[in-house]
Amino acid sequence: MPPREEVVIAGAGVIGLASALALLEAGRAVRVIDAGRIGGGSSHGNCGTITPSHAPPLAAPGMIATALRWMLTPDAPLYVAPRLDPALWGWLWRFAGRCNTRHWHASAQAKAALLIDSRARLPHWVHDYALACEFTQSGHDYVYRDPRAFERGQAQMPLLAGLGVSAEAIDGKCYEAQEPAMKPGIAGAIRFDGDAMLRPDRYVAQLARAVRERGGLIDEHCALLSTAPHADGITLHTAQGPLHARDAVLALGAWTPRLASAVGVPALRKAMQPGKGYSITYSRPELVPLRPLVLRERAVCVTSWDGGYRLGSTMEFSGFDDSLNPRRLAALERGAREYLRQPIGPEVREQWFGWRPMSCDDVPIIGRAPGQPRLWLSTGHGMMGVGMSCGSAQLLADLMTGRPPAINPAPYRMERFLQ
Repeated sequence: MPPREEVVIAGAGVIGLASALALLEAGRAVRVIDAGRIGGGSSHGNCGTITPSHAPPLAAPGMIATALRWMLTPDAPLYVAPRLDPALWGWLWRFAGRCNTRHWHASAQAKAALLIDSRARLPHWVHDYALACEFTQSGHDYVYRDPRAFERGQAQMPLLAGLGVSAEAIDGKCYEAQEPAMKPGIAGAIRFDGDAMLRPDRYVAQLARAVRERGGLIDEHCALLSTAPHADGITLHTAQGPLHARDAVLALGAWTPRLASAVGVPALRKAMQPGKGYSITYSRPELVPLRPLVLRERAVCVTSWDGGYRLGSTMEFSGFDDSLNPRRLAALERGAREYLRQPIGPEVREQWFGWRPMSCDDVPIIGRAPGQPRLWLSTGHGMMGVGMSCGSAQLLADLMTGRPPAINPAPYRMERFLQ
């Protein structure tokens, strides 16, 4: 029997590392393992926005009709690649079952609770752990060129207010006067002053530093192969040999369904699918927006930091296809050109894709694995991993140590997919 660890976390992305830090602060000894390198998945190239404004879930009324309409448009913001894939079509069937008003409200409330809790914690983490990640309490704007789309966006503001997310509508001419980066022709904007931003790759690197400084261990290139529960803990079989632990945490992101059977939670295969997102990072143009933007009709996110500028977004369901689709990258630039005076930077530094861990209700899965007292889950954060990281980590640490959690853990339990 190998030496016993207290907690082993599989996954060194933003969720795994944040969970490690929260558990270390709670007095647990932690080892983190990862099949690749620290932050090598979707934690790397996302737009780094911290967005309670994004509480409404992807599983919304009318979304299935939209997805079907866009199936013949490969550069659409939401794209389902037409192919024979029983796992994907089963997931889409379950996703469709949640695209109704009742489930939408329940999922929105669950996402909002976690996003708001995490947003409140993040400035304290940045300060207390000295996280040099260009964190800015910037706010966030949704920008519209179509007056009808702007009206629909304003109609959602009372719903967001009911979730605890405040917003302000700004007339197009007023917004153009405030934001010199925009081309003329803006119908209006919705401003979310409570949102924020950071540089995600630096945030993840800083989390790793803080984990190591507090005695946590991180093993890169140590893939989890399977787990085996036993009376006094759990054994993790890895590419570098077995690890015996009191508790294990699966923070595997989009790779979770691939290991579902090997870890004894086969329902995870049905509950999750990888959702492919893209981004392009440039050197910073001379004229950049004053705060992060979502160009709503084109679903393009725009962020800038001291040393860079990024266009990102899109959602593509194509399994674990690892090609970098130039049509979808071009759609980001084309969308930005409709809105911005200087839509791209002078130098392309990185073209990137990553797989987001999408649950079929667009709500994370956090808590004990059903029937396995020593196996814990923190996955399924979709497009919100960075924004939910602090709150998810604290919720998991509270559940594992028996402390009263700050938010109701029930909406995030895996059991909702077993009913």
